[in-house]
Amino acid sequence: MSKRLFLSPPHMSGEELQLVTQAFASNYVAPTGEMLTAFEAEFSRVTGLPHCVALSSGTAAMHLSIKMLGIEPGDEVWAATLTFIASISPAVHERAEPVFLDCDESSWTLDPQLLAEALAKAARLGKLPKAVIPTDLYGQSSDLDQIVNICDRYEVPVISDSAEAMGASYRGRHAGDGAQTAIFSFNGNKIITTSSGGMLASYDKRLIDQARFLATQARADVAHYEHQALGFNYRLSNICAAIGLGQLHVLNQRVARRREIFARYQRNLAHCAGVSFMPEASYGKSTRWLSVMLINPAIAQGTAESVRFALDRASIESRPVWKPMHLQPVFAHARAIGGAVAEKFFDHGLCLPSGSAMSDDDIDRVSEIVLTTLLAH
Repeated sequence: MSKRLFLSPPHMSGEELQLVTQAFASNYVAPTGEMLTAFEAEFSRVTGLPHCVALSSGTAAMHLSIKMLGIEPGDEVWAATLTFIASISPAVHERAEPVFLDCDESSWTLDPQLLAEALAKAARLGKLPKAVIPTDLYGQSSDLDQIVNICDRYEVPVISDSAEAMGASYRGRHAGDGAQTAIFSFNGNKIITTSSGGMLASYDKRLIDQARFLATQARADVAHYEHQALGFNYRLSNICAAIGLGQLHVLNQRVARRREIFARYQRNLAHCAGVSFMPEASYGKSTRWLSVMLINPAIAQGTAESVRFALDRASIESRPVWKPMHLQPVFAHARAIGGAVAEKFFDHGLCLPSGSAMSDDDIDRVSEIVLTTLLAH
């Protein structure tokens, strides 16, 4: 059997090891050091987001965003239903009430028109949410300007979950640029990684300064350990930051290769009946973090699950599209606004191996199994 082909494994450039060695030599292993400072500075340069704090995970960044916005028990927080659970779990940990909104067919991200209608109704009822969280999905930005403009009418802040969109662009800006806060993930499966880690970014320096304070146990700036507030142990280590700094230096190459992989899948499967791919929204450039296809069982001779099983038998990892949050057992009692579009994508969607170290032969092997499986039924 061939060596297992994973969905989205880490892809090191080689510079990371040199930077980690420098961090070891400095003996600043954790929690701070020159690599952490340099990583945050380079992140701001690459994204254009002027203020940021590097954290232990994207989930930690989301949790601090929720805390910074003063969300309290009983408050509603609205989020895209087609997402990973970490988009909303920090709000629920703060005992907020989640409400899930459907996605748009043309982008697969939060539907702005649905949001506008729901907010107008909520305003009439006097029950507006305390925050809205759109998700940038599989490397594609949500229509952030439209979402922010809608939310601004009601003074509802927007947290951009850009965990999956490092390197993506939106109307000439980096994904997440325009929200009150934006969160990013550097988990091992992301387009660039720090092994684990995340970033919280904003134009609001005061907010980021406060987040940095809370991320380091809310320790007061005095010689002894003084705490007038409860904080968290959320800071990224200097060693992980060294890895991230090396990864940022090859971000453009990683994005270019992921887009090449997507394009090759698209060409290879172009004439397969019932197969389509996640569209690229007209307002931006997706990184194609994952190449995602839809298999229409009414037309194709097979299903997304039959293809997934066939790939697994060949030691190739693939995954269904995110199961919508409103279908998750843990949120069985949460309110949902729409949901049929997200359900369709979950039922018929499949994420194909997309790691930037894949060879063209790897892509062709995956494509051949997809074709063989669908033609065999």
